[in-house]
Amino acid sequence: MPATRLAIALGANLPSSAGSPHQTLLAVRPLLEALIGAWAAPHSGNGPHCAWSPLLNTAPVGGPPDQPSYLNAVVLVTGDLGDPCLEKALALLDQLHAIERQFGRDRAREQRWGPRPLDLDLLFWEELRLEHQRLRLPHPRLHLRQFVIQPLLAAMTGSASWDEQPVMLGRSDLPASHGSAAAS
Repeated sequence: MPATRLAIALGANLPSSAGSPHQTLLAVRPLLEALIGAWAAPHSGNGPHCAWSPLLNTAPVGGPPDQPSYLNAVVLVTGDLGDPCLEKALALLDQLHAIERQFGRDRAREQRWGPRPLDLDLLFWEELRLEHQRLRLPHPRLHLRQFVIQPLLAAMTGSASWDEQPVMLGRSDLPASHGSAAAS
């Protein structure tokens, strides 16, 4: 099967069991790589390739005005991921939400676009279009989120090591739309 691509946005602005948002995303990166490898395993002989954006430090968009800034990133996954379909997309979403819970996120108790220890959003999977109660693909607000678009473009041009300090993305770089850590 030819290579396909999917993208996942990561974000955090509260401490988690791993520490600061920076420490959280550093701890999540290998977990996501392992999850993606296992998720794609039935279809992929060599395993998928993960291209990571740099970490971006961004002002919150929407939500409570006093919340801390976010740390955002995107991983672009390329490889034989099987045929894009609802069942497999929902299985990946469930696994992403399990990682969020592992780092202290409680989706049932949080405020929309409010602070969170970890946010993982499936942005797109190739040309798959979904209108499901739990998942819409491509992400419906992807085009409005500079804090997702910029790291996605960076991941498309190469992978970052995350050895450097996060790059600042100022409020003036963001559109006047609502948002949160990843693409919510």
